[in-house]
Amino acid sequence: MEDGERGCPKCGHTKTETDKISTTGGGLSKMFDIQNRSFQVVSCTNCGYSELYRNQSSGNMIDLFLG
Repeated sequence: MEDGERGCPKCGHTKTETDKISTTGGGLSKMFDIQNRSFQVVSCTNCGYSELYRNQSSGNMIDLFLG
C-alpha cells in the first residue's frame, strides 16, 4: 500500500463488514446481566481485524477504520 492510500490499519485491505454487539456494563447491570451498552463493529474482510465504535453512524465508522 502506498502513502496516502486508505485501508485496514493491519493489512491495508479495503473491504469491510459492519455489525452490532451489546455488552454488559458494570455494577447492577453486570450482576443482572443487563446488556445496556451497544457498539458498532467494523471488521476487515481479509484479516478479521476489528474496531468497536460507540454512537457513530456506519458511514463515519468505515471512514475512521479505513483512514
